[in-house]
Amino acid sequence: MELPSRRGPSRRTVLRAAAGAVTGGLLAGCGGGTRAATGATHVTIWAWLTGMDRYVAAFNAVQSQVYVELSVIAAGLGGGYAQQTNAIRAHNAPDILHVEYQGLPQVLLTGGLRELTADLADLADGYAPAAWRGVRPDGRTWAVPNDVGPTVLYYRKDLFDAAGIGVPTTWEEFRTAAEAVRATDASARITTFPLNDGGFFAGMCWQAGDPWWSIDGDAWRVDIAGEGSMHTAAYWQELISADLVRSHPHGTQDWIASMHEGRLWAMLGAAWGAGTLNRSIPRDTGRWAVTTMPTWGEAPVNGVQGGSAFAVSAESKVPEAALTFLRWLSTDPEVPRIATTFSTPFPAWLPNREVAREAYQGGYFIGDPVYDVLGEADRRVPDWTWGPTALGTFSALTDAFGPVPTGGTTLPRAVETVHQQVAADMRERGLSVIEGSAA
Repeated sequence: MELPSRRGPSRRTVLRAAAGAVTGGLLAGCGGGTRAATGATHVTIWAWLTGMDRYVAAFNAVQSQVYVELSVIAAGLGGGYAQQTNAIRAHNAPDILHVEYQGLPQVLLTGGLRELTADLADLADGYAPAAWRGVRPDGRTWAVPNDVGPTVLYYRKDLFDAAGIGVPTTWEEFRTAAEAVRATDASARITTFPLNDGGFFAGMCWQAGDPWWSIDGDAWRVDIAGEGSMHTAAYWQELISADLVRSHPHGTQDWIASMHEGRLWAMLGAAWGAGTLNRSIPRDTGRWAVTTMPTWGEAPVNGVQGGSAFAVSAESKVPEAALTFLRWLSTDPEVPRIATTFSTPFPAWLPNREVAREAYQGGYFIGDPVYDVLGEADRRVPDWTWGPTALGTFSALTDAFGPVPTGGTTLPRAVETVHQQVAADMRERGLSVIEGSAA
């Protein structure tokens, strides 16, 4: 099965169709404050990655042949993808586009990305498997990996220890721990299961072993309501109905206060959540620890939530210069060193993980070393294929989950509804769809 070529999508390809987009204004960014050397090749990039201005400034400071100009745009689902898609169709896209793994197949529908298979062949063995698979949805390379977000469990070790509650290693133990937390403090819950984040739910289902999409000949197989996902939905519905977990969003002021004040004892989150906790609740130094996610069965399996990659526009007039920057951004050890000054980076480029570990300013977390846990979580990630409507699926899940807290629906019913919507939407786009598991 082939994705669109540089000249645009073929009407015969299984990925034909155009992703919907709305217009958005470009937020002007900066190129890092350095002046371009005379004769340097200018490369434009649109991105929302935190710290990109610092990376660009560092690159421009040591380069005389290539000069990168950054424009900061809204986060992907907040308008960034729509803006990039519109620019591709209007033939005025930047040289480099920020494309998360889950969004790559949808952006690829436009035919506006340059194939990078030959350009990156020498780097293939250096990337984490989950990240490398993420930029190769059809076996060809369409973007340069940056980081990856295996999911882990962050928990208040001080509270667990004081209450004598064991850290759960299975989901059965997690429910027992949730009951113990509420019994210890009636105002506290073990965690929140954020119903406003379809990407979070996808990461949880990834762990259950039933991919939502797969390629079957010349068709897309859609299995969002597969056995593993329905089991995951039923489990969390039981915890929500039993009032053992909250269902509020992550990142709000109420969430931050609840975490700091001990009304929430844990967070299910991706690798980048380590930096989120440090920035959001800096006064909690020495309280939190991180461990691998509880598992469903004997074989430890882990999901992924998020992670960034960068693609080159098919119409870029300076693709070689763009790749000079992207290879540096992805593999140069200076990048994780910069990142550790404001975050806890988990690079997709394996050699840079040791660089990040050595540069990491520890002290916030107690217990097992953060990079040991993240590395083990990443090794547990199985294959997963993002479909061409993943971004829309996340939004559909968020809408469908809305009535869950008031009893208007349940998570399993909502997942079944979204499965039907996604399959119908893909058929309306002209895609060949097979529903259900291949087994």
